[in-house]
Amino acid sequence: MAITDHILASYQYELPPERIAQNPVTPRDQSRLLVVDSPTHHAHQHFHQLPDWLKPGDLLVLNNTRVLPARLYGRKSTGAPVEILLLREVRKNCWLALVKPGKRFKMGTEVCFTPKEEGSDDASLWGRVIERDFTTGGRILEFTLPPGKTMEQMLDAVGYIPFPPYVTETTADPEQYQTVYAQETGSAASPTAGLHFTPELLAQLTDLGVEQTSLTLHVGVGTFRPVETDDIREHKMHAEWATISAETVAKIKETRSRGGRVIAVGTTSVRALEGAAQQQKVGKKKLLTEPFEGFLDTFIYPGHEWKIIDGMITNFHLPKSSLLMMVSALVGRERLLSLYQEALAEEYRFYSFGDAMLILPDGMV
Repeated sequence: MAITDHILASYQYELPPERIAQNPVTPRDQSRLLVVDSPTHHAHQHFHQLPDWLKPGDLLVLNNTRVLPARLYGRKSTGAPVEILLLREVRKNCWLALVKPGKRFKMGTEVCFTPKEEGSDDASLWGRVIERDFTTGGRILEFTLPPGKTMEQMLDAVGYIPFPPYVTETTADPEQYQTVYAQETGSAASPTAGLHFTPELLAQLTDLGVEQTSLTLHVGVGTFRPVETDDIREHKMHAEWATISAETVAKIKETRSRGGRVIAVGTTSVRALEGAAQQQKVGKKKLLTEPFEGFLDTFIYPGHEWKIIDGMITNFHLPKSSLLMMVSALVGRERLLSLYQEALAEEYRFYSFGDAMLILPDGMV
């Protein structure tokens, strides 16, 4: 491993703005797929050709988190407009949030969020700043709910699905930013590698003998905060909540026993599996020993010893991001950046609504 693998500047690349996808393709599985199947070979495909590259007995691990309508626009009692992005509930009706503009969110500040539908009979949601979170730079807001209403109901009334900040000219429906298998509401962003799957493609894979299982990792600030330390090993990930069931642990064990491959769908699934394995101190058999529920702050970069996964499906990531570093740990930084340059030359679409990459075991370093 080169010393440069630990230097932040080594993860820079130039991306023309027009390569940032503003809308998803329709149908979802018509997106491009760059398949990395050996140390020297790769193939340009489309996502609906995924069954050609997986085998009976393989296991896809999907992140079934569902994106919250977590972006709220409100006004202070002075009438000043404010914006917040909810990250996670820290205790009953108290939420950690990123806030704009930050200077206006002093202790005790009260904000009113009105229903987004004009003429709605829904009551407004009120929030009050009760703490400052120095780890994220955000605030903790305590919300007062109207009688008989749940927080989920109020977020449906006043909140918006938070498209990423680089998606500035989209006509996408909010449901297009959810995976077709999303179930567990609680995420501030979509696990976007899963956006390419359709129900028909999942059924086709099942018929082929490719099994599927789910875990939950609620995407938070840890996923999309940039790495800012010159030595990436000094970067600290913010913790995100993950749940891996006993059923999923058993499926991984069964897959290993029959010689199948564990393919994680997305960096969030990778972080959940490898992070849980790290906490459980998985040994030479490389199996999760028990279910997992808790916070994970695992940071994966070149030099990582893979415990669980045999490959992954992922999108194309931002320069200098922790996600780019994770994929570099899988295929090697220099090769990954070379693949990115070819993807740009081939006019692949980048980021959340963009195209995908499949990394198979023989393509891993």
